[in-house]
Amino acid sequence: MCKSKVYVLDTGSMKMDKNYMIAMHNPASVDNPSPPAEFVEFPVYAVLIDHPEGKILFDTGCNPDGMGEEGRWPQGVQKLFPVFQSEECYLINRLEQLKVRPEDIKYVVASHLHLDHAGCLELFTNAEIIVHDSELSNVMKTFAMTRDMGAYIWGDVEAWIKNQLRWRTIQPHEKEVELVKGIKILNFGPGHAYGMLGLHIELPGTGNLLLASDALYTAESLGPPVKPPGIIYDSVGYSSSAERIRKLAEQNNSTIWFGHDANQFNSFIKSTEGYYE
Repeated sequence: MCKSKVYVLDTGSMKMDKNYMIAMHNPASVDNPSPPAEFVEFPVYAVLIDHPEGKILFDTGCNPDGMGEEGRWPQGVQKLFPVFQSEECYLINRLEQLKVRPEDIKYVVASHLHLDHAGCLELFTNAEIIVHDSELSNVMKTFAMTRDMGAYIWGDVEAWIKNQLRWRTIQPHEKEVELVKGIKILNFGPGHAYGMLGLHIELPGTGNLLLASDALYTAESLGPPVKPPGIIYDSVGYSSSAERIRKLAEQNNSTIWFGHDANQFNSFIKSTEGYYE
């Protein structure tokens, strides 16, 4: 087993209606015909893995130029999904705190290409950017046809093209792909997005980790029963991948790291405090 160090990079937080996180979590009824909406705050983070075969980044958070009148994000998106970042939370600054430059990253694994996971991909022009094939092809098709891209950002895609990123796609039939010794890319398929990827990391000290990203927003999402989000592309695929994650975690005695679980995130050792190994 190769020795790795795993750093949790706090890149800020975001707010949205809880119905986007847990669909129909508080439905109306005869007894409660107008239940209040909840505007909940949740963490946005990236994971850096310092591995003997090269540095790996899992997700990249939000672009720091997303918000504001001149922001990259459409005004409607800013109102539905506002992000909150101090400068120290910008991904490039989190890396600098660890004396890591964007050009030092060998691989970036993008769980999917939504605004809060792929917002800083443009920085990593030296890296191999790994993404699900269905995710990249559908996002690029949408980019070619409209500027209204929902949770995908036109300006992000434009920057990826301008910076000539080096893409590598995981095909739908590739269920598990060894990236480096002790680290596997997990193909969760369609669900929350067109194509979702996760990571499985073997750690001799901490124990195995399964990075689920938004294949499971929170522990509540996993249940049982599985509770799908309001932002979803394939509901059957979502439930299937959730059960697969549950089984993988049990088989490998792995801790699941959820995509946006505030309680779990508060318990993490952050990159400014230390790391997992």
